[in-house]
Amino acid sequence: MKVAALFLALIASASAFAPATRMARSQTALMAKPASKALKYVDALSTKDLPKPGSATSVDISGIDVCIAVASDGLVYAVGNKAPGTGSPLFGGKVSKNTIKDELYGTEFSLTTGEPVGKWMPGGLGIIIGNFIKPESIPVYKVKKGGNKIQVEVDVNYKLSYESNYWRGILDAQGKTDGGYY
Repeated sequence: MKVAALFLALIASASAFAPATRMARSQTALMAKPASKALKYVDALSTKDLPKPGSATSVDISGIDVCIAVASDGLVYAVGNKAPGTGSPLFGGKVSKNTIKDELYGTEFSLTTGEPVGKWMPGGLGIIIGNFIKPESIPVYKVKKGGNKIQVEVDVNYKLSYESNYWRGILDAQGKTDGGYY
C-alpha cells in the first residue's frame, strides 16, 4: 500500500513539471495593425521658450521624448533626450557649438549626426558602466521655424506603432489572445 501511494505521489509531482498543452485560440478581429511611418513637422515649443545658447530643454512630441538644444552659436537642434545604455536625460547637459554632453556620464554626442564624440562614458560611474555598454548614437531630428514656433520632424505614428507590438485588441494585453508572452 505504501509503495502504491509513493508511486502515485511520484507521478503527480512529475506531471507538475511536464509542459502544459495550449489550446489554439483564434485571434480577435480587433487586432491593432502596425501604423505606417508618417514623418511630419510638429510644433515643439514657442520661440520665446527656447533656452539660452549653450543649454537645452526637453519636450514631448507625439509620445517621443526630444531634447531641443541651442548651440553656443545660436543654431537650434533636436535630438533624442535619452542617453544610450543608461536612459539618462540629455536636456541638462552642456551644449557646445557641435555637441551636447550627458551631464551624468560625460559622453558627448554630435548634434548633427548623433554619434558619440570623444571618449565613451568618461565620468563618474560611467568609467565602470562604459565597459559593459557599447557606444551607441542618439536619434537626430530635423528642425525648422514655423511662425513663432520651433517645429521638429517626427514620426507621428511612432507611439501607435510601438504599442501595436503590445496591444492585440480592446483591453487585451499581448499574450491573452494567443498564449504568447512578452
